[in-house]
Amino acid sequence: MTTVLWSGRLPGGLDPEVKAFTASLAVDRRLLPYDLRATAAHVRMLAAQGILEPEQAIRICAALEDVEVGADATDEDVHSAIERELGELGRWVHAGRSRNDQVQTAMRLWVKDACDGLAAGVRDLAGALLDRAERDGTAVLPGYTHGQRAQPVWLGQHLAAHVWALTRDIDRFRSVHRRADACPSGAGALAGSSLPLDPAAVASELGFAAVHENTIDAVADRDYCVELVFACALAFSHLSRIAEELVQWTSAEYGFAELDDAAATGSSMMPQKKNPDAAELVRGRAGTAAGRLAGLLATLKGLPLAYNRDLQEDKRAAFDAVDDLDGALRALVVCVRGLTFDPERMAAAAGDGWCVATDVAEAMVRQGTPFREAHSAVAGRVAAGERFASPAPAEAAAARQPPEALALQLARARAAVRDG
Repeated sequence: MTTVLWSGRLPGGLDPEVKAFTASLAVDRRLLPYDLRATAAHVRMLAAQGILEPEQAIRICAALEDVEVGADATDEDVHSAIERELGELGRWVHAGRSRNDQVQTAMRLWVKDACDGLAAGVRDLAGALLDRAERDGTAVLPGYTHGQRAQPVWLGQHLAAHVWALTRDIDRFRSVHRRADACPSGAGALAGSSLPLDPAAVASELGFAAVHENTIDAVADRDYCVELVFACALAFSHLSRIAEELVQWTSAEYGFAELDDAAATGSSMMPQKKNPDAAELVRGRAGTAAGRLAGLLATLKGLPLAYNRDLQEDKRAAFDAVDDLDGALRALVVCVRGLTFDPERMAAAAGDGWCVATDVAEAMVRQGTPFREAHSAVAGRVAAGERFASPAPAEAAAARQPPEALALQLARARAAVRDG
């Protein structure tokens, strides 16, 4: 039977049902490499401060390198598992710290890595969109408002719109990384420790930019987790827009593009089907991402300072948010890179004779007609069933954004993605 760290106070032991409900090892075992790093830094600091013998610290750090937590482990959490795996040496590692600051340190290390990984994934998707914009960007298609054909636009301009949204996602993940970059080690359970600790040494070894300012806040703060889940949810909203257009554009009704076989699935009953399942799942998981954010905010609302076990839920929300977004990004890169566009079908939709109605009205303005009169005159001609043969859709798109201006915008977008 695994002994829990607090068994000295409650020797009667937990009921198995309560133990199963409160245990977090199944979720937080992914923090193991981060917790091992933080524990080694803590041990070296204890030795430097004279709290541990140097030889003892060397043995503990060497043992930490060999720690593995098996799939059948029954520890309360990953922190308890590390102490158990250390055996007799484990009795020394917890001096001057609590699982409250221990988990925060490991979690912040994980969040920083997660932000870097997601930013790289967003860059990959933005790069795929820009590659397609540069290759197929001078195809013309209808831009839409209210789900209705509005004005002819370049395909490159449309794809770049998604890229600019993604650059803001990259910036948000960088922001979350920055706010997670303060080390809570040394805050203890909530009030620090009377031992002569050196939190700055631990922070420096672990690569943190700063040390906590307030021990109570250090163990209670989960803003960075909420911000991570928010950044994931908003990024998912952007991915869902892309996914929705993939679903629409690859349908027979639009016919603007076709998915590569590697990015589509078939039907178990209908032999003709080529389904955009990956895009649909991205769209669906965007809803889950939004719900996850609402759930975490509700969990944190009204919690008194400092630590409460409710905070255990931050890891489930953050881990799932990151995993889902990472998978969605990878899937959409495959979808975008394998797309085959149909320029003729897009041009035909843009050339319906009505998409250029605004351009007809603006031509009248250039000849001296007030815009409101021009708008009314053109609207009357549309209502009478007239379709306009001039300007051509490509001419209309070029009048608003010449091809050289489009190329410059794509270059700026690529620089923003690279430097973001």
